[in-house]
Amino acid sequence: MARNSIDRRNALKAAAASLAIGGLYHTQANAQEGSQEAAMADDNPFAPGWRRFRIGEIEVTQVLDGIRPGEGPHPTFGEDRSAEEVAALMAENLLPENRFVNFFQPTILRIGGEVILVDTGFGASGRENGMGLLVPRMAAAGFRPEDVTIVVLTHLHGDHINGLMEDGSPVFSNATLAVGRVEYEFWTSDEARGGPAAGNAEAVAAQVVPLEQDIRLLEDGEEVVPGLRAHAAFGHTPGMLVFEVGAGADRLFLTADALSQFVVSFQRPDWHVRFDMDKQAAVDTRRRLLEMLAEEGVPMTGYHLPFPALGYVMAEGEAYRFVPASYQLEV
Repeated sequence: MARNSIDRRNALKAAAASLAIGGLYHTQANAQEGSQEAAMADDNPFAPGWRRFRIGEIEVTQVLDGIRPGEGPHPTFGEDRSAEEVAALMAENLLPENRFVNFFQPTILRIGGEVILVDTGFGASGRENGMGLLVPRMAAAGFRPEDVTIVVLTHLHGDHINGLMEDGSPVFSNATLAVGRVEYEFWTSDEARGGPAAGNAEAVAAQVVPLEQDIRLLEDGEEVVPGLRAHAAFGHTPGMLVFEVGAGADRLFLTADALSQFVVSFQRPDWHVRFDMDKQAAVDTRRRLLEMLAEEGVPMTGYHLPFPALGYVMAEGEAYRFVPASYQLEV
């Protein structure tokens, strides 16, 4: 099979349910026909479900846990700027000035004999709002929860961890858990439990701590398995990690929430983001990642970028631009 080629066989199997948006090959399928989850997915043209591609010998499947339309992007993005300045940037990019869509996308990696899920979406907490669709969409892509051998968490915000447990039981019953040491120790500390983010610390206590007997705490630069390496990306949270998939010419970066809005994060990386806990550290992380990705031409995904969140970074003056992938990984 050609390096970095799309898995055409799986794409063809799902072609009857495919939906093409913006020239990208999106694959939509329902694991549970007639279910509430499938109905919510089918009703929304932004929600085609999953896309699969390859990075060298590693199979990558992007899964859309759901979308959240709403007002914005100001003040979530450009919190330190006026609403008018953010609206003007949106207009320059042919986007609505006061409305935007947020996407939530876990990633499944098949590396050797391991099936690795990176982040878990909203789970049951998001279903009333059309999210929490990870499990049925995994099934559409050919995965059962029990197939997952490792769950990797980039950080411990609710939209990344709430899919871990359901009705008091682990969803991914055969999986071990990998999370950054700095991140886990912060969210289980008295500082977090008694501070302004106490609500999120409670979610960690409910979703992550019950699994701590199977937790592996990662350090900056450590490999989860050969072909999946953690890198510190602190700022959005005290210990967020991004992950490098593959090696050499065949690499992909999973940038988690470091690059979380496909215009603002790239074209205005110094603007503050409301949910970044350390604003300046987050800016420094963004700039460091953007510079590296642009210089090296490495493809990347972002958890909140438009589905399937796969693209490249192009330098543009003092800033950058997100370039969605088209056929680069097919040839």
